[in-house]
Amino acid sequence: MSSEILSFSDLAISAPIMKAITDVGYEQPSPIQAASIPHLLNGEDLLGVAQTGTGKTAAFALPLLSKIDISKKNPQILVLAPTRELAIQVAEAFQRYACNLKGFHVLPIYGGQDMSTQLRQLRRGAHVVVGTPGRVMDHLRRSSLDLSGITNIVLDEADEMLRMGFIDDVEWILEHAPKERQTALFSATMPKQIRSVATRYLNNPKEVSIKSDTTTGDNIEQCYWMVSGTNKLDALTRILEVEPFDGMIIFVRTKTATAELAEKLEARGYSASPLNGDMNQQLRERTIDRLKNKQLDIVIATDVAARGIDVQRVSHVLNYDIPYDSEAYVHRIGRTGRAGRSGKAILFVAPREKRLLYAIERATRRPLTAMELPTGETVSAMRIDQFKEKLLETIKSQDLSFFNEVLAQFSHENDIAPEDIASALGYLAQKERPLQVQWANVKPARENRGDRERDNSRNESRERRPRRERGDDANMTTFRIEVGRSHNARPGDIVGAIANEAGIDSNNIGHIKLHDDFSTVDLPNDMSDATFQTLKKVRVRSQVLNISKDQGGHSSSNSRSDKPRSDRPRSDKPRSDRPRSDKPRGEKKPRRSTPRTD
Repeated sequence: MSSEILSFSDLAISAPIMKAITDVGYEQPSPIQAASIPHLLNGEDLLGVAQTGTGKTAAFALPLLSKIDISKKNPQILVLAPTRELAIQVAEAFQRYACNLKGFHVLPIYGGQDMSTQLRQLRRGAHVVVGTPGRVMDHLRRSSLDLSGITNIVLDEADEMLRMGFIDDVEWILEHAPKERQTALFSATMPKQIRSVATRYLNNPKEVSIKSDTTTGDNIEQCYWMVSGTNKLDALTRILEVEPFDGMIIFVRTKTATAELAEKLEARGYSASPLNGDMNQQLRERTIDRLKNKQLDIVIATDVAARGIDVQRVSHVLNYDIPYDSEAYVHRIGRTGRAGRSGKAILFVAPREKRLLYAIERATRRPLTAMELPTGETVSAMRIDQFKEKLLETIKSQDLSFFNEVLAQFSHENDIAPEDIASALGYLAQKERPLQVQWANVKPARENRGDRERDNSRNESRERRPRRERGDDANMTTFRIEVGRSHNARPGDIVGAIANEAGIDSNNIGHIKLHDDFSTVDLPNDMSDATFQTLKKVRVRSQVLNISKDQGGHSSSNSRSDKPRSDRPRSDKPRSDRPRSDKPRGEKKPRRSTPRTD
């Protein structure tokens, strides 16, 4: 069946979901999507075997959203995931695909999150619930989660839930779910225990097994940068300054992003052009020809638009947006290192996307090397070297006798030393691109291999973070932002948004006071107007900050003094997915075969 499916338009996906797919820029389903979606649309149970990073989330989210009834407020779809990170990722995918379903709500529930917040959101209503087994059990025991309206259950990464000791919890939840339902189970492997669960709880399931072709060439150097403090555009600019590239393809997720990023790079003096599915074939071919003929150095592309590009001068591929699919990553970096040449692939990874990085490494069986973001000193040294080379080339290749006479006359008339004249000319020549770069030395949020192994084992214990040093309050100004407690905002949300979107180091973000409908935050006095304008448009909890200088006069009863979460002392005691205080007394805990760490 899947071999006949060439595009999403060949599938019976509902119009609103199809529009979201088009807006995101997807055109051709991955093998697991092409094989799974028809069965799920037909209401059949499904047993899917495919590696992480092959597009499984869309394989079940797209068909199930196509059948959802928005008029019903009780949960209709329940997705069980082994970790809070995966639960959040799956919930975000549902929200993205359902962007054209008015009134749609998806709710991730997991341990470590405030229970009262989850209870309030469940009372408000959600069409889709994505949760870790332990926290779902907590809500079922409290009767705060109603499964009576559930029509679909998805077990995502079932083998991982088995490995982490959750399989008894999963079976307990399935026992408490309606018998008349559609169930899909996805797993990277199929051990006996998972096969046994499928036999007991799935009804004549259709089986789909996808082998992932995720090999990468040894001639491609692969590295990643963990996004932190500096926004991605600034990081990209620094890398372009110091990386000796010939041609480069930068991959983003959406068609809109290709045009926006190309425009910003052009404004910074780079020869860049977008490449996306909205461009006609003639224009796409012309863009690729310009890249081949060195009339263009950088192409910003989506996965579909870049498919089949074979340009030997492409020395670098940069993943500005990390792909959700490991196979897409392999296809992307395959645009470099052609015909036996060497190439380099750079991947930008946000902290919340670490799991996708690990999936890529597991699928490709190759670890990616963490890279340092070039510092201002490094960029300055590079620009000075280039400046000297241009001077030397000009002296060797041009007849400068006329200018020698003019400058000698100027020196004599004004009694100015030739060295000072040369310095003034050098200043004018570099004014648009200063040789001295004033950048803060921001280090990426790197984790050592031991940290990554702990992440991969889903150990939820957290180390105490050191108290963050802050600047002198005399160098700070208090600003008002239009987001507060009524929007469920937390200091950590505000710090993260300002640091990531405006490029202000989190160490330079001062005290935060939360009020009901707004908050105040202390920021450096020397913040540029461009940064200020950027902050006006930044969103926290879907609210535009619309930042302005604080005028004071706030009621003390309406505020409390809060510092960012990283300032607060943390307990060394690991958080459990099921806090003891959240459990009703007298309830027997289901027997567990192995210890859980959810």
